[in-house]
Amino acid sequence: MVLLNWRDTGHPQGGGSERYVEHVAFGLADRGYRVTICCSSYAGAALDETVRGVRFRRRGNDLTALWYALWFVAAVRVDLVVDVQNGLPFLSRLVTRSPIVVLVHHLHREQWRIVFGPVVGRVGWWVESWLAPRVYRRSQYVTVSQATRRALAGVGVAESRTVVIHNGVDAAPDGAATRARSVAPLLVAVSRLAPHKRLEHAIEAVARLRTRWPDLRLEVVGQGPWYDSLAAHAVERGVADAVTLHGWVDEAAKHDALARAWVHLCPSIKEGWGLVVIEAAAHGVPTVAYRSAGGVTESVHHGSTGLLVDDDLDGFVAAVGSLLASRALRDAMGTAAAARVAEFSWDATVNAFEAVVAHQLGVPTRSDAGVRTGQRLP
Repeated sequence: MVLLNWRDTGHPQGGGSERYVEHVAFGLADRGYRVTICCSSYAGAALDETVRGVRFRRRGNDLTALWYALWFVAAVRVDLVVDVQNGLPFLSRLVTRSPIVVLVHHLHREQWRIVFGPVVGRVGWWVESWLAPRVYRRSQYVTVSQATRRALAGVGVAESRTVVIHNGVDAAPDGAATRARSVAPLLVAVSRLAPHKRLEHAIEAVARLRTRWPDLRLEVVGQGPWYDSLAAHAVERGVADAVTLHGWVDEAAKHDALARAWVHLCPSIKEGWGLVVIEAAAHGVPTVAYRSAGGVTESVHHGSTGLLVDDDLDGFVAAVGSLLASRALRDAMGTAAAARVAEFSWDATVNAFEAVVAHQLGVPTRSDAGVRTGQRLP
């Protein structure tokens, strides 16, 4: 089978969706499936590489990777295509009659305008919301949250064709997360640095709450094109000395930051699920996020494992302040969050995805797979 994805986890702009794809790919390879991932190339990456039984075929860039991927699908006999629609689909249905599974983490209505402006953004949203549902009108869909399942239904993808398969969660690497909780109040945001992630809101929380907690700090973990803009914003708000932009760090350092945090912040406009919410929960750290982001309404249980606020910066800052002010509240939510982590595993994710693949291929699964979402495959 071939998975078409714009990036892999090594790409400078790789993130949670790429981790999901690779966990699924590695898991399927472990079960004996022949798996190839077609994605874009980037500096320092091999054009062809096999990792844990998965072949990576890297060609082109963010603009041309689609054409290389379509050529490969058209030229090579494939049993099944997983077309990862991260904003733009690969439109693989146009070049193959093989079964296609469309993987969508979330829709990008707001991001199109923010990143590309009103004209290009309108075209992108038309492709995602009108063209793609028609090209894949007979294809099986997989998504990571009920929120995205409902959003897909809103653009014409029947819920009966969409299966929800949640993210798993990685265990902290050996030797990671050994530090105790920070003595001074510490906020942490783990995110790709992009405009639609709205990390300026995390910086704003520091600026507004610093008068009450003078030693308040924010650590931002992640890389992306918005690094310089965020650094400039911290200077503009007078909190550059309280904000650390770590850039890329390894898994151990990421988990170390989460383990030390008092509160995890996720001010993104849209999230399909919010993988890092569960990673923070594994360290007993509650999350503050915007309810309108969609998938976080499922990864965060409001009032139990974190706080969800309406799309209002004042409300976001107030929610962060309420958690900083009450250790009892933080501890209670952190305990509930940590307990909930047991519900998620990558084995369960791969098993459920294999059930979809086997159904499309008309073969039995090679494990005790099953779709544990209360949905029947069409």
